Amino acid sequence: MTSEIKDWKAVAKEKRDAITASIPSEWHISNIPSAADQRDVTGKFIQQYLNEKEVEITETDAVGIAKKTKTGQWKAVDVTKAFCHRAALAHQLVSCLHETFFDAAIKDAQILDDYYATHNRPVGPLHGIPISLKDQFHVKDVETTMGYVGWIGTFEGKKGTNKEKVFESEMVRELRNLGAVLYCKTSVPHTLMAGETANNIIGYTWNPKNRNLACGGSSGGEGALIGLRGSPLGFGTDIGGSIRIPAAFNGLFGLRPSSGRLPYEGMANSMDGQNSVLSVVGPLGTSIGGLRLATKALLSQQPWLHDPLVHEIPWRDDQEKEIIDLVGSMGHGHKLTFGVLKHDGTVTPHPPVRRAMDIVAKTMERLGHEVIEWQHPVPSERFTKVIGKIWTFDGGHDVANAFSLSGEQVAEAIVVNTSPTEQANASEIAATNVVKRDLQKEYLERWNSTKELTSTGRPIDAILSPAAPFAAARPSLYTYLGYSVWVNFFDYTSVVVPVTNVDKSVDQAIEGYQPLNDIDKKTYECYNAELYDGAPVSIQVVGRRLQEEKMLALAEYISNEIHKN
Repeated sequence: MTSEIKDWKAVAKEKRDAITASIPSEWHISNIPSAADQRDVTGKFIQQYLNEKEVEITETDAVGIAKKTKTGQWKAVDVTKAFCHRAALAHQLVSCLHETFFDAAIKDAQILDDYYATHNRPVGPLHGIPISLKDQFHVKDVETTMGYVGWIGTFEGKKGTNKEKVFESEMVRELRNLGAVLYCKTSVPHTLMAGETANNIIGYTWNPKNRNLACGGSSGGEGALIGLRGSPLGFGTDIGGSIRIPAAFNGLFGLRPSSGRLPYEGMANSMDGQNSVLSVVGPLGTSIGGLRLATKALLSQQPWLHDPLVHEIPWRDDQEKEIIDLVGSMGHGHKLTFGVLKHDGTVTPHPPVRRAMDIVAKTMERLGHEVIEWQHPVPSERFTKVIGKIWTFDGGHDVANAFSLSGEQVAEAIVVNTSPTEQANASEIAATNVVKRDLQKEYLERWNSTKELTSTGRPIDAILSPAAPFAAARPSLYTYLGYSVWVNFFDYTSVVVPVTNVDKSVDQAIEGYQPLNDIDKKTYECYNAELYDGAPVSIQVVGRRLQEEKMLALAEYISNEIHKN
């Protein structure tokens, strides 16, 4: 047993050292301060290792970069080098990368520059924009470990195929067609089933704004990297909150689209073939404009022609325009209506999250919009129990097989069973799907019924909700997923919007707090105003299924209004 443990640890260390070695020596940080000495490594801290032009480039959002690269004002090579440098620094500070392919990216950027010089036009709408990818995407000549030691040197655990040399995920192909530059893959928790990011290859990925806290999961490396501006735009996946949690914890915007809107074809995954609650792919970035740019560009590639699960729904300008026109005609009897989920009946959000919810709700009311209190029509325990059952249909065999390849230890934060148990049979799966469908119908009709409560005569336009009960989780203390998984269960569209930061002088303990249950008590006791001080605080804007255009427009409007002053 000792030699087996030594073997997997040695393999993990070799891979970890290879990631570090891939960073040019001139980009290495000689003395990295502890979290006690330097809690926040964003902003001025990381800027000290960059030149003035690199700071300008890397602190421009994807839309701003596109304006420069598509008109030839910035060279794709210069933009790519700047983000490669900042990504390398980010990894040293918070351990957020699984793979770097900087040299290949610079070569790709040079091809884009040569194309522009010859044709005086960009390759596509994402021309010269560096885009980071969660380590589920397959990129040719780049390994995909998904955090598993046993996947090192293989293609999804299979040896000798050499498929990693040539195979690319469908979205990777589309991003290349659009002119994006791909340059790194980011860290995930092995199994992908955790609200934190930790694995035996790169260790724990920290929150760059507050290195006492988690960066989120499972797209945690994306959240940490973009939070440090080592990427302007990246893609993650979400089956229980894995885009929205890292976006919220790192003060970013993140889109969780409904299933079938963007292509998932050809990506690595856990429990592949479980189709009752599908994982979806979506963007995280520093602006809503960046998310819109990426989503609109990908839909222009007609992904439904190559991914059999993608709906044939091109970008719909009219849905976006509906929101723009509505808010533009305020004062003429037109307004938006929101349901506000302040408490899901199971776990009490921490004080800063409650304050963020109040900020958004009161801002919308001040602007003349209608806000009504929202409660789930069914107790949250019902759908969290069902989704937990769905995640374990295979009795944990898929993830257990992945761990057995190396004999590695399982990270503490993983929320699914990793010891094989009895698998669900066809009748049990069918019965669970019927329960899920019935709950979806009940929620849908409750949403429809709100037209009786609003003065507009139509149902609420969106639900405002916490993305998690805390601004960010403390390590090994991600106690409750209820605020994120309900969106996956009902397959709704959701956009995360940063609102504020924890303020220890304001976000004090809740007066007269009484725990509702053990998990509520445990979650509440995680909060410490001093420890959390400065951490980003976000909320999510939730719409019905396949309302990506509408929710992006709504989220942008809300963000602009709450950050006006």
